This record gives sequence, structure tokens and C-alpha cells, in this order.
Amino acid sequence: MFVSSKDIINIVLAFAILWLAIFMAWAIYYLAMILKEFRKIIADFRKTIDLVEGLIIILKEKLEHTSSYMKLLVETAVNVADFIKTRKVEKKTGKKKK
Repeated sequence: MFVSSKDIINIVLAFAILWLAIFMAWAIYYLAMILKEFRKIIADFRKTIDLVEGLIIILKEKLEHTSSYMKLLVETAVNVADFIKTRKVEKKTGKKKK
């Protein structure tokens, strides 16, 4: 079966290469699984970022609409305050504004 020591070395090298190939296949498989999970994490993170961005856009739009009405509300409040102030002055002096 074994004629020389060279045959034994070739058999040992063949087993070493076989085990190295098995280890490399195992390592590549786990690396692929890690990258697959990392891809899922990145996709979930992007979805979360998109949701947050959408929320920020909605809040910005609501604030813009509210600020456009804020001027009208402030002017109305100032007019009401002036009206009340005028009414108090008229009641104290007993005069009516015509």
C-alpha cells in the first residue's frame, strides 16, 4: 500500500487540504449568514429612518399651517383686547362711541 515515505506525506497533505477546504467552506457559510443578518438590520434601520423622516415632514407641515393661522389669532386677540379696553373706558366716562 505505502511504497515510500513520499506516499505517506501525500496522504497527510491530502487530509490537511481536505480539512482546510471544509474549514474554509464553514467560514464562508457563516460569513454569508452574518452579512445576510447585517443586510436585514440595515433594511430595518432604513425603514425606521423613513418613518422618522415622514413624521418630521408631517410635523413641519403642521407647524407651517399653524404659523399661518397664528398671525390671524394674534391680530384677533389684539382687537379683542382693544375692544375690551375701549368698553372699560366708555363705562368709566359714561360716553358711548358713535
